[in-house]
Amino acid sequence: MIPTTGRGPAGHGGLPAHAMETARRENYDSGEDFVLEYGELRFTFNEADFSERCEQAALKLGFVGGRLGEDELEDLVNLAVNGEILDPASALGEHVNDCWPELVGPAERSLVHWLRRLVFRGAWLDQRVKEGELAVSFDERSGGFRYVQPAEAGSARAGDPIELAPEPSWNRVAYRR
Repeated sequence: MIPTTGRGPAGHGGLPAHAMETARRENYDSGEDFVLEYGELRFTFNEADFSERCEQAALKLGFVGGRLGEDELEDLVNLAVNGEILDPASALGEHVNDCWPELVGPAERSLVHWLRRLVFRGAWLDQRVKEGELAVSFDERSGGFRYVQPAEAGSARAGDPIELAPEPSWNRVAYRR
């Protein structure tokens, strides 16, 4: 079970408040290995899904520069789940412990907080796509994908991109092989 915290008007996982304005939401579920709860939402993940989401979050935050090896990924998952790495299995775990004072801080500034937040946000967005509340489109300018308002009959906002809260960069203390 991974505790999460959130704040007021930005909504869940750094999403705009208007994105949360629906009655009852379904919970994201890919397995029972990891559980992440926020308010009334309960997201469950299988090990592969959760590990991949942790790796993607670390990439997005600039904390890692590329795909991780098995032991590195184990340390990253332990960091996200436990909030620390007691017995490092890799150089990444040792790096986290060496840089700990720069990685920990007030709840909303810690690397652990942001890893958890991005894992949650990604699962939340994926669930909204599954339920038809959001769509995914390719942005030719950036060469990446983005979440947009779905095409609905008569909707003036169809195709409008969803603005996600920006995440901080951890490049200054990034793990480098």
